[in-house]
Amino acid sequence: MARIAILAIAALALTGCATTPATDDGTVKVVASTNVYGSIVTAIGGDLVSVTSLIDSAAQDPHSFEASAQNQLAIAKADLVIENGGGYDDFVDTLLAASSTEAVVLNAAEIVTLPADTNEHLWYSFSDIQTVATSIADELSSLDAANADTYEANLADFSGQLSTLAEQAAGLGDGKTAAITEPVPLYLLEQAGFENVTPDEFSEAIEEGTDVPPAVLADTLDIVGTVALLAYNSQTSSPETEQVKAAAEKAGVPVVEFTETLPDGEDYISWMTSNVAALAAL
Repeated sequence: MARIAILAIAALALTGCATTPATDDGTVKVVASTNVYGSIVTAIGGDLVSVTSLIDSAAQDPHSFEASAQNQLAIAKADLVIENGGGYDDFVDTLLAASSTEAVVLNAAEIVTLPADTNEHLWYSFSDIQTVATSIADELSSLDAANADTYEANLADFSGQLSTLAEQAAGLGDGKTAAITEPVPLYLLEQAGFENVTPDEFSEAIEEGTDVPPAVLADTLDIVGTVALLAYNSQTSSPETEQVKAAAEKAGVPVVEFTETLPDGEDYISWMTSNVAALAAL
C-alpha cells in the first residue's frame, strides 16, 4: 500500500516549522485521507468545517501516494483526522506518528469493525458509510457542541440520500454475473445483486501489484466474455487489466469504470449516483 517517501519525511523536518500557520477562522479543522471522506465531512459539516483531503484528485493513485510537508502541517493543526484504515491509507498513521497533534482520529474500518484481510474499499458500501457518517456527526457535535443541531440535521439529509441510493441499487444485478479488475467497487456490486465470478488470484494480484500467474490470467480472459459487465478500476491499470478490458470489449461485454477517489467536480452522493446509474443502464 501507499508509503511515505524517505525524502518527504526529511522535508518535513526542514520545512514544516518554517510555514506560517493560517489564522484560525473558528471552523473545525478536519484532515481526511482521501476526498471521499472529505466530501462526506463537508456534507455533514458544511461551512462549519475546513476540510483538507490528502488525496484530492482522481489523477492521484492512492497506492503510490507520497506525503508532503504541507500534509504534515495539516495533520499538526487538525481537530479531527479521518482515515479509511484496513491497510488502505497507512500513510495517515505514519503522519500521525510523526506529529504532536492532539486531533481525534476516526478510523472507518474500526468503526464498522471490518474483519482483517477483507475488502477495505468500504466507501462503496452504503450501510458502512451510514455508520461512518454517524460517527463523524457525533464527533463534530462533540468538538463543536454549539452547532450540534446543524450537524445532526445535515446527517439526516445525507442519510436520506444514502437510503435512496441503496433503494436504487437493490436488484439491479439479480441473476447476473460480473468480473472485476480489483475489488474496489465490489461492495456496490454485491448490494446490487451481482455475483463476482473473477478468480480471486487475479484481483488479488492486481491489487497487490504482483504478477498474475499465466493460468489465472487465461481463466480470467475466458470468464470475462460470459459476464454481464466488467468493473474496471480506471485509476490503476496494468498490462493484465488492459488485456481483460480488451477481451470484454471484443466480446461485447459492457465495461463500467470505477475509481477509488472522487472524480473532479463530484461529491460523494453525485459520484455514487453516477455509479448506480451506470449499473442501471446495463
